[in-house]
Amino acid sequence: MEFWRALSTIGLAYLLGAVPFGFILVMWRTGKDIRDVQSGRTGGTNAMRAAGFTTGFTTGALDVFKGFFAVSLAKALMPGNEWIAAIAPAAAILGHNYSISLIKVDKEGKLRFGGGAGGATVLGGAMGLWTPALWIMLPLGILIYYFIGYASITTTSAGIAALIIFAVRAYLGLSPWEYFLFGVLATVLVVIALKPNYRALRAGTERLHGYRARKLKKAEK
Repeated sequence: MEFWRALSTIGLAYLLGAVPFGFILVMWRTGKDIRDVQSGRTGGTNAMRAAGFTTGFTTGALDVFKGFFAVSLAKALMPGNEWIAAIAPAAAILGHNYSISLIKVDKEGKLRFGGGAGGATVLGGAMGLWTPALWIMLPLGILIYYFIGYASITTTSAGIAALIIFAVRAYLGLSPWEYFLFGVLATVLVVIALKPNYRALRAGTERLHGYRARKLKKAEK
């Protein structure tokens, strides 16, 4: 009984993560398929490119909610089980990155799962496990995005920050070591999803944002 409850909880967390808010909002606002816009991802950054700031911000906020609510769901259905509390938000990230609702067949006849890169959902999961994580991860993400300028580095930093936060807290006895597992899983899922971005970064073709992008534009004038 306990096994099936745990499995059901993780499955529900995945399905929650698989709700493609970016796809829904962009389609509703513009009629576009967000998968045909630039990176093809359904997260807040690409939603902003496709339909403007408000849609992108709303998408990002809802994607944060996925991770946060996945933890709340786990704690409600399996109170006291820290393993499930840690795995559920990771399942939500998996659902966000590889959404069952966005499966399509590519030109080679292979099934592809649409989705995002998971940065916002990592933030939500970390908040669910320890709410003050927001005040570390959000400013860090904003600073990295503005001064370094690459969305892939910003998203990667979310997973690494979660990993470090829960490693330190576990070491100090402030949270269970199971939460460190969330940081590990979150980082792995984000890194896997961002492989195309890392290739573009190495090739010097990833889009630059923030301070460095503005400085570059001024230099070109």
